[in-house]
Amino acid sequence: MADSFYDECDYLLKAVLIGDSGVGKSNLLSRFARDEFRLDSKPTIGVEFAYRNIKVGDKLIKAHIWDTAGQERFRAITSSYYRGALGALLVFDITRRASFDNLKKWLHELREFGNSDMVIVLVGNKSDLGYSREVGEEEGRIFAEKEGICFMETSALENLNVEEAFLQMITKIHEITSQKSLDAKIAEATMPHAGRTIICIDEVSATKQTSCCSN
Repeated sequence: MADSFYDECDYLLKAVLIGDSGVGKSNLLSRFARDEFRLDSKPTIGVEFAYRNIKVGDKLIKAHIWDTAGQERFRAITSSYYRGALGALLVFDITRRASFDNLKKWLHELREFGNSDMVIVLVGNKSDLGYSREVGEEEGRIFAEKEGICFMETSALENLNVEEAFLQMITKIHEITSQKSLDAKIAEATMPHAGRTIICIDEVSATKQTSCCSN
């Protein structure tokens, strides 16, 4: 990418990718960050990073996305992985029922080590393999509604809904943190002797959404 991590931006936010190994987290990230897809993608070892500048309204947001291995033996990094994350893409493979069944485990980990009120988008990846589908789209939608999170099916191979999934998460984070910043300014104006309050997008926890998407 032409831009560097230190290019000027209005906001810097951190988000994470979680889910079983092999569900396509790394290819989702490489498709979003570099518009690349590798059929021979190797399993992630430890943690990998990517970033991308996104324009939301008149603001430039640098999204710093963390991708981690889904294998249990790499989970020792858990607490630092989630620290400061304002959003998460929770990914499963629509052709692997086990990866869907494990979503509760990942959500539990997310809410134990991260902020339970972060913006979460549930992603059913590999929609291009519909002929091998083991998890129905309606099942994903019902699970997401029950947990109060967003849901979208994607294909990293065909670049279907990848951009939309990330942008939905980033835009929602921006909306929430902007509102919190506005609320803080209003409170400061009404309490002039309370001291100045500064709220930054990379320091504020996002508020959990109850409904934010329907495809």
